[in-house]
Amino acid sequence: MPTPSSIIAGLDIGTSTIKVVVGERKPDGVVDIIGVGSSPSRGLRKGVVVNIEGTVNAIARAVAQAETMAGCEVGSVVATISGSHLRSQNSHGIVAIKNQEVSALDIERVIDAAKAVAVPLDREIVHVLPQEFVIDEQDGVRDPIGISGVRLEARVHIITGAIASAQNIVKCANRCGLAVQDIVAAPIASARSALSQEEQELGVLLLDIGGGTCSLSIFHAGAVKVTSVLAVGGNHITNDIAAGLRTPLVAAERIKCEYGSAITAGVNRADIIEVPSVGGRAPRVLSKLVLAEIIEPRVSEILNLVQKEIVKSGCQDLLNSGVVITGGTANLPGIAQVAEGVFNLPVRVGAPASVGGLQELVKGPEYAAAVGLVQHGATQAALPKGRSGRGAVGNTVRRVVGWFTEHF
Repeated sequence: MPTPSSIIAGLDIGTSTIKVVVGERKPDGVVDIIGVGSSPSRGLRKGVVVNIEGTVNAIARAVAQAETMAGCEVGSVVATISGSHLRSQNSHGIVAIKNQEVSALDIERVIDAAKAVAVPLDREIVHVLPQEFVIDEQDGVRDPIGISGVRLEARVHIITGAIASAQNIVKCANRCGLAVQDIVAAPIASARSALSQEEQELGVLLLDIGGGTCSLSIFHAGAVKVTSVLAVGGNHITNDIAAGLRTPLVAAERIKCEYGSAITAGVNRADIIEVPSVGGRAPRVLSKLVLAEIIEPRVSEILNLVQKEIVKSGCQDLLNSGVVITGGTANLPGIAQVAEGVFNLPVRVGAPASVGGLQELVKGPEYAAAVGLVQHGATQAALPKGRSGRGAVGNTVRRVVGWFTEHF
């Protein structure tokens, strides 16, 4: 029986599906998956809560499934936040080093200086992710504590989001009897489980295509350079199928998942599927090629929007190890080939890695964010309560050390 202190639960609040993954942190640091639950999402639109009751009911169903499988109660969760309201920017701060040796207090001061950016009143900082520290013009320092110097500089990546969106996520979890330990941006959570350290060092684009949003993050030299969320996703493909085949949305989603292909090459025109009609009309029989001809243009459009974001960021030359695609839409056959044509880079479908236990239940790309939340929570729980022994300083240093522990 797992002890309550070793239990970490991840709550991935998606537009199409809400997933809960329960993990047990072992003494050696490995996370074993012991419970999984999912429920269709009825209260979100493009990653943002628009119906409290619908979201609460979906979370409760997913948590109940996970608790039954895990054989334990879930009292707290690490949750995702997504939606096109997420914004990011790079910043830096500089401070003088006290006592000629970098201490935890110096890190606290330089992080505070780096995150002192103008944020609108309706927004808040979700993440301050260190990229590197610079000590007396010596860059590339990842853990500066104890190093002698005069001047300390921190380069960070800041992610901000709408205050109301985060509050609604916490409210929905609380109404299910869950405390929210931490909120993690969806692209950061997916990267935690789906990317290798080598990919993050060389440079990689992580693309998480869910139902209502498409999250992207660019890593290089082990640090986050760009994060962004586009308000397009798999539901747009489903809507196209429903309109093109004149079939209900529920049937269109089922047809997409069972017979869909993101590329027309290789689809046999002779292969047929039965398509339900609307208004009580008799079902029709259509070729799978017709379905692929509807899906391929929309997939290409989504990927081209991502390509424009990459070019706008100026990081197109940093993606030396290629592209990794996660999220439910990554299950579409042929999506990697379409992406290779759009990005002109090697592409693979990413799935959660470095977990034990019931890993077969979370091996799909749609579980990347949920598993990443569990790994994030387990890493934070394993860290000491701050090197300084002071509350605020200890918490900041703990999060900074946690970030570097996770990625280096």
